[in-house]
Amino acid sequence: MNKAKKWLSLSLSGALLLGLLAGCGGGSETTPAPETTAPVEETAPSEPVAGGILRYGTDSEPTGFDPHTVSEEASLRVINQLYETLVATNADMTFYGELAESWEIPDDVTYIFHLRQGVKFHSGREMTAEDVVYTFDRVLGKTEAGDIGALGSSSSYFGGIESVEALDPYTVQFTLAEPNAAFLNNLTSNYGAIVDKDVIEANGDLMRADGGTGPFQLGEWLPDNCVELTKFADYWEADRVVLDGITYYLIGDESARLAALRTGEIDIANLSSTNVTAAEEEENLAVLGYQTNDYIAMGCNLSTPALQDKNVRQAMSYALDRQAIINIVYNGQAAVSSMVPPAMGHWSLDVSTMDLYQFNLDKAKELMEAAGYSEDNRLTLKLAAGLMDSLRQAAVVIQQQLAQIYIDVEITNLESGEYVDIWGKMSTPEAGFDLMVVNDGAGTDPNRAISFFFGSTASANVFGFSNERVDELCALGIATTDEAQREEYYNEAQEICIDDCTKLCIASPMKYFVTSTRVHGFSPSAADSSNFRDTYLTQ
Repeated sequence: MNKAKKWLSLSLSGALLLGLLAGCGGGSETTPAPETTAPVEETAPSEPVAGGILRYGTDSEPTGFDPHTVSEEASLRVINQLYETLVATNADMTFYGELAESWEIPDDVTYIFHLRQGVKFHSGREMTAEDVVYTFDRVLGKTEAGDIGALGSSSSYFGGIESVEALDPYTVQFTLAEPNAAFLNNLTSNYGAIVDKDVIEANGDLMRADGGTGPFQLGEWLPDNCVELTKFADYWEADRVVLDGITYYLIGDESARLAALRTGEIDIANLSSTNVTAAEEEENLAVLGYQTNDYIAMGCNLSTPALQDKNVRQAMSYALDRQAIINIVYNGQAAVSSMVPPAMGHWSLDVSTMDLYQFNLDKAKELMEAAGYSEDNRLTLKLAAGLMDSLRQAAVVIQQQLAQIYIDVEITNLESGEYVDIWGKMSTPEAGFDLMVVNDGAGTDPNRAISFFFGSTASANVFGFSNERVDELCALGIATTDEAQREEYYNEAQEICIDDCTKLCIASPMKYFVTSTRVHGFSPSAADSSNFRDTYLTQ
């Protein structure tokens, strides 16, 4: 039985679901499940109630917890609780110091950070400037133990760093090769998480080890079942953390997650818009909706001969009825999007009037016929989708829409680990797939949104797109702090990427957390970097 089927069967049986929740410390006396679904008091107490385990129903299996190499959502949900960065952003995207209490920028290429003193890793060792130096040596491929530089995961973020120096135990200086307007933004990503050198040297990597400073530390991980985090007693802001821990239960079926919320077996879960209406009708549940910086897209493997023809790629863009996909997959709760989603404000192009975003079957068929295809000579393409509900559903709608323009799509839904492995090969024949439906995060700066996924040498440019002008525009955009000039550069880059159609961006969805009304102090983040540091439970 594959993982998806295992989660589904666990989810659809009440008895088995209770067994699942009993793992990883489930059923703790500090957080008993309510015996009924009667509504609780809506008014939160004036002071947080100490203790309790937050029970999170998650939709997919983490692949590991190394912040410098992992990018899929299920893992990042956990990583965000374990690790911290020098700086972070508030809900309004302004910066504040996290592991750095302050910083200064004496010139365009120099950043000096003053670290908080007394911050401890989960190992108990104090974090110093040498750990910051080690962290960035690691992501840039300058270390021996735990070297991940060959993976290139952080090249689009930190490749412009010339040096990182410890000026004293609590002061670190970054010197850039050239000005980088997105540098502070980049530091807020998981790739900028500060890690414990000793833990990496002892374990080889951080996929199943914990080298963080965050409010929670890694406890038990039972694959295909649950992940347990416990409160870190020596956290530098220990008085701020109220929960005793968090347990992530793997419940792949969305209807089962909603059922577990209704019966009080879990406290929080991510749900699609399809089930939000039902959740809103429950008096003991609260719905938190937010516009994300994520988007779904369909990428083309350019090693597939048929997809090297731009006519075919553009034909698929005309054949995609993006609004229909939004209506079916997201219940209308999403916005048509480029690779810079509307949540990023003025950085995002208004694609609603762009020609290649218009649903036009006649134009699509004309381009396919120009490429040599017809009803008597149909093209067959293999499409890979992940286990996220939205990716599976979008794949089916895409299959139906492309069937109208002489393209037969064969869908395979992959498990998380296999999906990530294939994703990294999607510009090569070794992938075994011609198309892939992806859910990508644009981050908080347009340079991340474009150069990270479309730069010719970028690690996340897995579909093989390459355009010298886009590379040039991204280089120009990162080198100036003039926002109007940056917007001009990135708008042109978006237009080129859209015209090429290697990656057909579709929609940026609203996302929803549904919580028990006893959950307080939790605010979702548009960049999906939500942290439970301030969350607490009422009984």
